[in-house]
Amino acid sequence: MSMAEGDTLISVDYEIFGKVQGVFFRKYTQAEGKKLGLVGWVQNTDQGTVQGRLQGPTSKVRHMQEWLETKGSPKSHIDRASFHNEKVIVKLDYADFQIVK
Repeated sequence: MSMAEGDTLISVDYEIFGKVQGVFFRKYTQAEGKKLGLVGWVQNTDQGTVQGRLQGPTSKVRHMQEWLETKGSPKSHIDRASFHNEKVIVKLDYADFQIVK
């Protein structure tokens, strides 16, 4: 991946499956997103998954995708991560990374 490509802003939606509710997954996701300088949101679903959207430079989003797939919060157990609706964007749609209730 070239440097310029790594700086391209992208938006991607995600859904995380496994033991991801009641284990501070959203809090850790928000903290990791902020640490990487990403914006977007995260929320629990009625299906027991966690979903949200990531926006930021491609290289940082890729890092966050890997974190969501492999790490998560200390007490979580991730079965799989699904990413969809990936697209290049001109500007960020959010000011920060929020937990949606």
